[in-house]
Order: sequence, then structure tokens, then C-alpha cells
Amino acid sequence: MHILIAPDKFRGSLEAEEVCQAAKEGILLAYPEAEVTTVPMADGGEGTTSVLTRNAGGTLVAAQVSDPLGRSISAEYGISADGATAYLEMASASGLRLLAPQEYNPLHTTTYGTGELLRHALDRGVRTIILGIGGSATTDGGIGMAAALGYKFLDGAGAVLPPIGNSMSAIASIDSSEVDTRLRQVSVVVACDVTNPLYGERGAAYIYGPQKGADEAMVRQLDAGLRNLAQVAATTFEEDISQMPGAGAAGGVGAGALWFLNAKLREGVRIVMEQTRLAEKIEQADLVITGEGKVDQQTLSGKLVKGLADLCQEKQVPLAVVCGTLLISPAEAQEAGITYAVSVLNRPQSLEAAQSVAFERVREATFHLVRLFYSGMKRG
Repeated sequence: MHILIAPDKFRGSLEAEEVCQAAKEGILLAYPEAEVTTVPMADGGEGTTSVLTRNAGGTLVAAQVSDPLGRSISAEYGISADGATAYLEMASASGLRLLAPQEYNPLHTTTYGTGELLRHALDRGVRTIILGIGGSATTDGGIGMAAALGYKFLDGAGAVLPPIGNSMSAIASIDSSEVDTRLRQVSVVVACDVTNPLYGERGAAYIYGPQKGADEAMVRQLDAGLRNLAQVAATTFEEDISQMPGAGAAGGVGAGALWFLNAKLREGVRIVMEQTRLAEKIEQADLVITGEGKVDQQTLSGKLVKGLADLCQEKQVPLAVVCGTLLISPAEAQEAGITYAVSVLNRPQSLEAAQSVAFERVREATFHLVRLFYSGMKRG
């Protein structure tokens, strides 16, 4: 029996590599003769850089950049073995995890550090940049990122505005005369796992602003700022992409990447699946096991589990999902193409307690599901 393990991380508990190890131990306890292949995965958010870099035989590079509040930090990105491709993660420079909860305020945060990461990669002479944009602390429409690459955002009097969320409403024009010319020579692909437009009730401010520290008044202000940015940018670049699916990703960086980097938006999970040649590996498997910290409605609209479920249905290979929190119904699991889904939690306990024993719980849950699967094979 050949089993493929291809999980995402369990946020706050286990990295994808650790989930692989725990699941592999559970499999071999249940069925020692099993052939096990492990492929740590990601969906474009945190962890994508390490997964893509490892699969490209590359190395991690450190860069001094600005955090969301402008403080100097060290951030990492990956370079492929041939030096042609850089793998960047917005969260490493502009992520919410870099701030203390009392510092959350998308009016004051900036994506400038992400732009510095891009500039550092350009200094390495790469030809392609893959940028994951999950986990951001910002709602600045990407103007911080753009400012680090030479764009200037001017108010009605021609003064340069600080590239933060609070400035978007005051932008009257965009000066691109000093933009880094190397941007014309690279291909930028943005790994994006949401489909929200830039502004409006489903836009960046209303849907994601509160988790970044925005109250109701701030959400309205940020949404108005994104609307203004869209109007000015559409005039400047002669293209209004504000309602394009994914434009509202990462506080509007989806739209900003299209305008300022001439980027293409792609599903992060598709990028990772292609690079890891996951479809070929699934064809060789009798069972695929995946997992992530929480499986819910969002999981079924573009996340790793849904991407795997689609591939497994195509290849007619059963898919089992282990997770911390399971918030989909049996009918939803069946409709999504998931053969088996189980929470690893087996007793009432606090979040901290559950996270501390996550490795053991994943191993146990995998042991039980493989025993069940193997017994079914023997009966068959």
C-alpha cells in the first residue's frame, strides 16, 4: 500500500514537515509495510516560501527590511538552485505575526518591507518572482510595497504621502518617474487564495480589516481610501481591476501587484501543486492524507484541501483529511470529494493544551484512519 501525505501546517502547532512526520509515524504503526511519501504543502500563505524553495533545491536568503510599523527586521526569502526564481512571502516582512496585538492598526501599517524584499530579490538578478501574500497586517492597497520600488503617491498639493493605509484617501496622483526599471525585466506571479474585490462589502477593508485591528469607523475609512486609490490608479494605468477576483487580497496588495508590478494572480495551491508534481504522485498512491489546523467553508473555496480533493477525484484516489477543528458537515465533505475527515481532538481541552500535544494527536488520528482503510482493503 502506497500512501501519500501532503498536508499544510497546523497554524500555531505544527509546521507542514512536522505534520508529515507525525502522520508517517501513525501510518507505520498501523501498517509497517506501507510505502509512504511525504510532501509538505502550502497554499500561498505562510510556509509557502520554505516549501517552494525546498522543492526547487534552493536556499534561503536573509534581508534587512521594514516591519509593518517601519522598524528594521531580518526577513527571509528563497532563491532557486539555478538563481532564476525568488520565492517571497509577504508575511515575513509585512505580516500580522510581527506585531503585538496592541499594535494592530491598518491605518498606520505599511507593506513597504515587502517592496524592500522584492528589491533585494531584484539585486540577486532573478527573472521570476513568486510572491505569497497571506497573513498581512496591512490594508494599504500595496502603496507601501510600490513606494519601496520608486513609486510616489502625491496629495492634491503635490506633496509625497507616507505609504500607509491612512494616506489612501488623500492620494491625488501617482508619480512613476523613479520606479525601479528592473521591474520591466521580471515576471511576478502572486500566490493568492482569496477572491475578494478591492473594496465594497466583500472587499479588503470590510472582510479582513477587523482581524488586523480596524474598528467600524476605520473599516469605513479604509474602504473609502481603497475606492480613491482605485480611481486614481485606474486613471494612471488606464485599467480598473478593482473588482477582479483577488484584488482585495492582503489588504489590497492583490490589486497593487497588478497595477504596480504588472503581476499575474494565481491560486497559491496551484503553484505549489505544480512545482511539487503532486498530480503525478497522487497517481501512484492508494490513499492520500492531507490536513490543516481548521477545515471550514473557506477551506472548500480555494485552499489546499479543496485543491487536493479535486485532484484526487480526477485520479480516483481516496482522500483523508486530519485537522484540529472540523467545521464542515458530512454532506459538504462528500460534495467536496473528501472520503474521510476527522478532528484530531479527542477530549475537551484548552487551545494551548491541544497545541502542545498536536504531534501526538495527529499520529493517533492517522493510525486509526489507516487501520480502518487497511481493514477495508483486506475485506475487499
